[in-house]
Amino acid sequence: MPARSYRVFQVDAFTRVLFSGNPAGVVLDADDLSDEEMQQLAREIGRGDTAFVSAAAGDDHDLRMRFFTSKCEVPFVGHATVAAHYVRSTLGVSADRPLRQLSGSGIISVDVGTRDGATEVGMRLPAPRSARTLLPAELGSVLDALGLSNDALDTRCPAEIFTTGSPRLMLGLRNRQSLGQLLPNLDALARLTPHLGAEGYFVFALTTDGLQAQTEARMFCPAIGVPEDAVSGNAHGMLGVFLVRHRLLAARDGVARFLGLQGRALGRPGEVRVEVQEYGGEPYSVRVAGHAVIVFETRIQLPARG
Repeated sequence: MPARSYRVFQVDAFTRVLFSGNPAGVVLDADDLSDEEMQQLAREIGRGDTAFVSAAAGDDHDLRMRFFTSKCEVPFVGHATVAAHYVRSTLGVSADRPLRQLSGSGIISVDVGTRDGATEVGMRLPAPRSARTLLPAELGSVLDALGLSNDALDTRCPAEIFTTGSPRLMLGLRNRQSLGQLLPNLDALARLTPHLGAEGYFVFALTTDGLQAQTEARMFCPAIGVPEDAVSGNAHGMLGVFLVRHRLLAARDGVARFLGLQGRALGRPGEVRVEVQEYGGEPYSVRVAGHAVIVFETRIQLPARG
């Protein structure tokens, strides 16, 4: 029997510039790959998280995606979703309507269009829920692990865990300069994860210039094999809901918008555009969008089954 062959892409997401943004692997036509093979491929590709794209398994969705880090499977990865749909668009297989994508966190809507002369992928996500706010002793442990003092914190922002299947701690700082002064103890952060219930630590600073809101952030997820994430779409969606609920981001005509910057500390700057739909001050959905660029394409052959 012939060997099985798979098209594999390396993509930089949330950027239009090679070697910046967040790298992701994309494996197409992954229907017959086993869990073990997906994990092995993700570990071998190694540069960022990997999305495995398969055909739909029911009438309620248009395609399936599974996501693996180098260590484990995770329910949903925003930048890998952007990467996968960007690849599909370059191959001419993207539809002219929003697609329903099924992954471990449920079904989301993904649209592909043009912004500023380049392909943009947008993900429509349900508003993430707040799991809980950290206790003072827990916050102290996190600050110690990040090399921060209480003086660096934005007092308007509670240290709050949000979740859409992959829980993240939102931690607001007074200014961007403090982001560059972080000294994360990754082992300590990983040890805190099971006690806090947060797989990632999303540290951000908010600035507002007139009606233009902008954030800059860093995120650490050592417990799932990602020491520092370059640019996270999922966490930016959580941040949008966090900012609206705490009245830190104003809505116009029912939509609050901001531009999220991340990755500068790693030399991989990227941008995420976020829109939060709200009614009466309560968010009900969020759209996270960005560009992407293909770094290279290859084929990987696996032995035939049987």
